[in-house]
Parts: sequence; C-alpha cells; structure tokens
Amino acid sequence: MKGFVFHGPGEASWQDVPDPGLKEPTDAIVKVGAVTICGTDLHILKGDVPEVRPGTVLGHEAVGEIVEVGSDVRTVRPGDRVLVSCITSCGRCRFCREQSYGQCRGGGGWILGHLVDGTQAEYVRVPYADLSVHPLPAAVRSEDAVLLADIFPTAYEVGVLNGCVRPGDTVAVVGAGPIGLAAIATARLFAPERIIAADLVPARLEAARRLGADAVADVREAPGQLVADLTDGLGADVVIEAVGRPESFELCTRMVRPGGHVANIGVHGKPATLALEDLWSKNVTITTGLVDTYSTPTLLRMAAAGRLPTQQLVTHVLPLEQMEEAYDVFSQADETGALKVVLGGERHEVAVPVA
Repeated sequence: MKGFVFHGPGEASWQDVPDPGLKEPTDAIVKVGAVTICGTDLHILKGDVPEVRPGTVLGHEAVGEIVEVGSDVRTVRPGDRVLVSCITSCGRCRFCREQSYGQCRGGGGWILGHLVDGTQAEYVRVPYADLSVHPLPAAVRSEDAVLLADIFPTAYEVGVLNGCVRPGDTVAVVGAGPIGLAAIATARLFAPERIIAADLVPARLEAARRLGADAVADVREAPGQLVADLTDGLGADVVIEAVGRPESFELCTRMVRPGGHVANIGVHGKPATLALEDLWSKNVTITTGLVDTYSTPTLLRMAAAGRLPTQQLVTHVLPLEQMEEAYDVFSQADETGALKVVLGGERHEVAVPVA
C-alpha cells in the first residue's frame, strides 16, 4: 500500500509501505476513505515533535471502513463505516476511567502518526478499536466527518470548555486557522455576548466572520486595543490561543481580564514568556491540554443534525494519492486560501477556496 512517510525535518514522501496487520486482539484494520492534514503534522515536519521517528506514516484523523478486527473487538465489525479518532484509549488506566483519554497510560493517547504509523495511508491499524473508532451516521459525509476526528473536539474541549465560556462572555480567539475557526463555531453554542478573532490573513478573518465572529482584527494592528475598546478597558473573559507561537500566547495573556481564562490550544515548539510580574495578582486561569475526545459522540450527533458548520471549513478535496500536493496547498495557506484540505471523501476534486 501507499502511505505518507516522515523521513526527518523537512522531508516526507508518498511511497510504498508494508500493509498493516493485526498485532493485538483489540486492534482493527481500517481502509481509509478520507483523511485530512493537521497543523500538528506541519509541526512534525518542522522538527517540533522530536518523538516522531523517521519512517513513521503521518496522520491522526480519518474516516474509513473496517476490514478486519481482532478477536476482542466487540463494538464494530468488517463493513462498518467509522471515524478514526486522533486519540487512542485503552479504557482501563486511571486517566481513561476519568475520560482523560489523551493522557492514557495503557498504550493509548496521541499515538497515531506520532508513536505508531498513522492514517495518511490506504490502510491503518487502530489499537483499542472499541473506544478509538466511532460508527458514523449515514447522514454525515466523509469530508465533514473527518473534521470530528481532531479539530472540532480539540477546539471545543481544550478551547471552549477549558476556557469556561459562558453566556454573555467576551471571547477572543487568537488564530483563525481551522482550530480557531472551530473554536469560534463551538463558542457560539454558549451564547457569548461577542466573539473577537485575530489573525494575519484577511481570508481567514473573513471566514471567522462567516462562522460567527462579531469583530476581527489583524494581529499586527493592536488587537488588544480592540478588545479593550469593546470591553470598557476590562479585557476578554476568555482568550483562546490557537496558533502555537510565543508571541500569540503572550498576546493572549495581555488581552484577558482579571479573573478571566486563557485557554491554550496551540502546539508550541518554542518557550513563551509568562509575565508573572503582571499576572500574579490578576486571578487569571491558564489552561493547556491535549484533546481527550470525550466530546466526539456529542459532536457527531450535532453534525448529523446539521448543527456544526463543517462544510464551511473544507476548502480543498483531493484524491488520496495527491498527498504531497495537499501538503503544499495546506502549508501555503496564505496564498492558497486553504483551511482544511481533505483527501478522499465523496468528491475528489479541488473545491473552491474560501475567499
């Protein structure tokens, strides 16, 4: 089969790799129907995630069909259409029992495309299949469902829920890429007074408006002042960091009000300054997190009911074998207008980019 293999910082290729086989009785083999590229994959290619060894097939999000299951798998069977979660759960360790699946100590957590071969291939082995794949409603298209493997649960859990968004809040989202846009969409579920989005790219700020942002700002043009102006100088109740750069995190800590929340989603490859000389007396709560995906079943029900704007985030759909071209499109989002690039799915053409 073919897979997208990481060879070291800046080097990866779509190439022949061995077919996966069952290794444990809890495994399932999934024929991949649709995958997408995550910002974390770009961090891996930059060398920001040193645990990923050369020779690893990348990817941790997919929709596909079960083709084989181990003897202990009970919840799915060959022929089932499933969502492959970005997080694998053993279901037995302390953290899994607390629904903190991202911290699994039984061989799970974020392992696909990280510690074991991932989903950007024609087939993938999924450990602990009973808790790590989700049967898909027929009403949800593959290119929409694949967004529920990572970006929507990540934005919802690590951004909106960790940030404790409440009705009437002012929510600021720094970074209007796919994660930031999903955070805007899911923050709206809690009826905040206003949502403010900050980014460098005009097309992403326009997308943020379409998904529910009430105000937008170029991060080069003092977004903190806009937040201050809209809150009578108080600051935002919740600030969500969705970039993963020191300057964006530091901006978030300057935009939050006393007693507010900063929810960091971004994957950071460099240290950031925490200005405790300013923050120590402000009662600010700062949260970090790897997604646990405990919300995936809820989000799937919402998607099936048409309550999530998944289609607005998919700007490009290409055949699976165009993986290298897809990475080029996604990594040059400023020029291509790419938000989410999906490979496979029900349609195999380049969709119209978001203007």
